[in-house]
Amino acid sequence: MRFRGRSRRPPLDPVNALLSFLYTLLTHDCRSAAEAVGLDPAVGFLHRDRPGRPSLALDLMEELRPVLADRLALSLINRRQLGARDFETRDGGAVTMTDDGRRTLLTAWQARKREELVHPFLGEKAPLGLVPYIQAQMLSRHLRGDLDAYPPWFWR
Repeated sequence: MRFRGRSRRPPLDPVNALLSFLYTLLTHDCRSAAEAVGLDPAVGFLHRDRPGRPSLALDLMEELRPVLADRLALSLINRRQLGARDFETRDGGAVTMTDDGRRTLLTAWQARKREELVHPFLGEKAPLGLVPYIQAQMLSRHLRGDLDAYPPWFWR
């Protein structure tokens, strides 16, 4: 599996199909986190507001993408847990994942979300799956004036 550059809508190779699927999962988690803390996921800071676009969720996703999505994609490829057999090319060149490929990915995604890391601002261990919620909560507290600045989440 080779990566020649980012392509989307539709993804034109297996790596882009994998990244698109992971980014979709992460976007949904970030959108849910924003809604859970009372923020409108459609009103963002970095991404332009467009009807139907969860701009704030995409903003929250930016700092989490390398850890939750990109690293998982690389791990699945390098460990050969996903390969060419897990993707199919449709008419027009779009590449999608097979049912077995999606099953493997979702199992790995859930396992990754259970891994714990120390949150740099809180100084406490937290499962990676809760980090979108924690960051949305930090943003909400900053916007409401409870925190002087938004503490970004840095992975070490």
